[in-house]
Amino acid sequence: MDTSPASSAGHFAHLRAANLIPLWEVASSLVPTEPRPSCAPCLWEYEKVIRPAMLDAGTISAEEAERRVLLLANPSLPRPATTSTLGAGFQLIIGGEVADSHRHTQAALRVVIEGQGAYTAVNGECLTMERGDLILTPSWAWHDHEKTSDGPMIWLDGLDVPLLNQLHVTFYEDLHGRQFPQSRPAGFSEATFGRGVTPVDARFGSHAATSGSAPQLRYPYGNARTALSMMESAAGPDPTDGYKLRYSNTMTGGHVLPTIGAFLQLLPAGFASRPKRQTDAEIFVVLEGSGTTIVGGQELHWRENDVFVVPNWTWRHHVSERDSVLFSFSDCAMQQALGIWRDETSG
Repeated sequence: MDTSPASSAGHFAHLRAANLIPLWEVASSLVPTEPRPSCAPCLWEYEKVIRPAMLDAGTISAEEAERRVLLLANPSLPRPATTSTLGAGFQLIIGGEVADSHRHTQAALRVVIEGQGAYTAVNGECLTMERGDLILTPSWAWHDHEKTSDGPMIWLDGLDVPLLNQLHVTFYEDLHGRQFPQSRPAGFSEATFGRGVTPVDARFGSHAATSGSAPQLRYPYGNARTALSMMESAAGPDPTDGYKLRYSNTMTGGHVLPTIGAFLQLLPAGFASRPKRQTDAEIFVVLEGSGTTIVGGQELHWRENDVFVVPNWTWRHHVSERDSVLFSFSDCAMQQALGIWRDETSG
């Protein structure tokens, strides 16, 4: 009797008409021995490409666009997304504009790239936006943006849109041209939850209680940059990551968002990291410096404000030409909560 796989496949071919598939025919593709990269390495140049395109997008009114965003679409993915689980895009707001309030189940973070005199309001709390700052918008939190001075304001948005779309748990609501009323003084969450104190009065509770996100909504770049400098003065760099910080939920010590982890790292001039790979695809934003990241043998040459992607389970290492600061985010928060995150170093 012929028991070869080809013979077996032919014998059971009729089962597909009944929506039945023999597991032994597809097991290797469903459960591979190790992760396969789910997207391709990619780099977006800010000065040459992104910034001119953003300023050109300023000809579209805020009313027409609602959110004036250019998505960073990884060409290897079938739908507009930056990695298979996260999306990123540059957003522009110009003097005198208001991006009206809405909310959605997708959680978001924002990293300020250039400009001043603008704020993001989250559930009625105004958060000043300065270069390098990390701003959080937890799931289902009302948020709007306003530019109170002249000139452009540009920041990078990062959201878990692809992930939540895969889970089919997307909800959206807007205030139809209105802003969410101010509920607390500007900078309230940073003052009450970001400095080692917590309000006892339940009236001052945080949105984090229901969203699982960090109660502190703004992380000033200056504070994190100072911490990196102090680490550098205290010890030599880690051979894999240089000097690296994780943005933390001040209530739990965990990640700032349930699905997204955020980091900031300093690579000293001339630093060459050990090769590393991990199960989460990473999105990097260059806040300072210049250098090259070798990703699966492909060289990505980056400068200030550029954005690049390192796919999951793909070897990469950084080489800095001068002191460089990289902000990065990924879905590691979700993977670690599920107990499935892994990393590996070489050399």
